Amino acid sequence: MRVAIMQPYFLPYIGYFQLIQQADVFVIYDDVQFTKKGWIHRNRFLRNGEPVLFTLPLKKGSDYSDVRDRELSDDYNGIKMVAQISNAYRRAPQFETMMPVIEDIFVTAETNLFEFIHQSLVRLTALLEIDTPIIVSSSLGDTKSLKGQDRVLAICQALGATHYINPIGGVELYQADAFRDKGIDLQFIRRTDISYGQFGNPFVPDLSILDVMMFNSLSEVRELILSHLTMVSPKND
Repeated sequence: MRVAIMQPYFLPYIGYFQLIQQADVFVIYDDVQFTKKGWIHRNRFLRNGEPVLFTLPLKKGSDYSDVRDRELSDDYNGIKMVAQISNAYRRAPQFETMMPVIEDIFVTAETNLFEFIHQSLVRLTALLEIDTPIIVSSSLGDTKSLKGQDRVLAICQALGATHYINPIGGVELYQADAFRDKGIDLQFIRRTDISYGQFGNPFVPDLSILDVMMFNSLSEVRELILSHLTMVSPKND
C-alpha cells in the first residue's frame, strides 16, 4: 500500500494532487504546528498576467498552536474573495464550469482553518475523480511527539504501508535505509514540465489548482495530473 503524508495547503498547486492520486492512502496533518510562512492558508492566482497572493485571514492565535486550533477571522468575506477570482478569470474558458465550485469552497459557514482546507480538498479530489481516501493524522493516534522522518515512519507503520511517496523536494529529508528497515520502499514524485494557455500571456507556473482548472477542462486536468510526472527511487545508501 502506497502512503503519502502532507501538511494541509489551501487550493494547492497541481503537484499536490499528483501526490494524492499516486497514493492508495493520503494522510493530511491536522495536529501539526501552523506556520505563517508556508502555504497552509494562502496561495497564488493569475491577475492581468501576474501571480497574485490570496490569503485566508485568521484570528490571532499562539505561534505554537496546531492548524486544527486556528480559526478564520470574523472579518473573513468569502463573497469578496470569490469576486476577486471572478474578475481575474471571467474570460477563462472554464469560468462558467468552475465558478460554482469556487463559490462552494469560499462561501461556507465553516470557520475552522483545518476543516475549511480539508473540505476544499475533498471537494476538488471528488471533482477530479481521484478516489484516494484522505485520512486526518490525529485519527491515527498521537504521533505529535515524534518529529520528521520518525513521525512519517510511525504513520506508515500504523497504516501497514509498503511504500512511502513524497514530492522530490523532500529527497534530502529521508533516509531510504530507515524505511527499508521497516519494510517500506521510499519513492519520490518528480513533476515534469506543465504549461497551458493563460490568455495568450507568458506562462506563469506553480499557481493554485484553481488556475489550472480555469484554463483546462476536467478531463484535461486529470490528464495533466496523471501524465506529467516520473517516479524516482533514491540511490542506495
